[in-house]
Amino acid sequence: MSTPEHPTSALEQPVAPRSPAELNFDSQDLQACVAMMQGGSKTFFAASRLLPLRVRTAAIALYAFCRVADDLVDEAVAGDTPLDALQNRLDAIYALTPHDHVEDHALSLVVQQHKLPRHLLDALIEGFAWDAGGRTYDSIEDLHAYAARVAGSVGAMMSWIMGPQSMDTLARACELGVAMQLTNIARDVGHDASIGRLYLPRRWLIEAGVNPETWSADPCFTPAIAQVIERLLEEADRLYKQAHSGIAALPPDCRAAICAASMIYAEIGHQLRREGLDSVNKRTVVSTTRKLMLLASAWTQVHWIRVSDRTPEPLAAIVGLVQGCQAATQQTGNKAYFPNRAMPQRVAWMLNLFERRETERLDRNALRQTP
Repeated sequence: MSTPEHPTSALEQPVAPRSPAELNFDSQDLQACVAMMQGGSKTFFAASRLLPLRVRTAAIALYAFCRVADDLVDEAVAGDTPLDALQNRLDAIYALTPHDHVEDHALSLVVQQHKLPRHLLDALIEGFAWDAGGRTYDSIEDLHAYAARVAGSVGAMMSWIMGPQSMDTLARACELGVAMQLTNIARDVGHDASIGRLYLPRRWLIEAGVNPETWSADPCFTPAIAQVIERLLEEADRLYKQAHSGIAALPPDCRAAICAASMIYAEIGHQLRREGLDSVNKRTVVSTTRKLMLLASAWTQVHWIRVSDRTPEPLAAIVGLVQGCQAATQQTGNKAYFPNRAMPQRVAWMLNLFERRETERLDRNALRQTP
């Protein structure tokens, strides 16, 4: 994973504690995170524009910290202690004295504004620790536990920021995060193998006639590997379906964006199937045209999504995350939300952006061909 530049704050001393009433989401720190995402994560930045303004900047600040934390763990060298460093940085953030990093200052504002539960970020860092330790996963339940930490926690944090929701809605948000992570794993089998990681459940591999150690030493695409990838995508599809009803319980100005994100991620799995399930030799990508079609479809479908009359049993791996949020809710109370720009306007913004970029590309090509 490439690492974006990590700009540091101009402040030389730790920030003094500030009361939530003094928070300003037009702050230099949060704007610097926006700039970081524009420069290093253009896809996320564009997608974030579909969120309402009240959520968008906080989401970018949260993403910036998660991205930097992931990079620190992935790129650590012998002698580094990135996990200890991240825990120290979180301690400082929650003490309202963030370290002198833009992403820390920005996350500190989010923590104060939204009273973001600490256990969700701790779970995320625990998932990074599992990666650093080279953990493998015997069963799908073991893989659920990993995905709950590195992705379910993020789903819960996003849902918390959108607020207010019931614990059932938070559970569906966690499950959506897990589904997305399973899709990522199915798509990146070859890439993960190239860096010595194997996330496919070992029992499934053995049942398909694949020795995990032998395969890891010489990764190749076979019908047996395709069978395991298909099985993982089926589990992801089950969780997408289970999470879907939770979208109806989100604040109205957030529903279409989350529905679109769910549909686009699920489409990665559908495209992978169309390409023969070979994620060992190539990485599946959903085309821009297809993404735009799904965005339009999400805006239509979101009006017909209803909260299910039957509350599904939550995935066992996410129960602890939800229970922690329930305890935090009792301490902080519910949060209000304030809708702003309508979803059709945000979709129009995205379409106009793609049109402008295509026009600029055609203009550049025309200039090159001019004698």
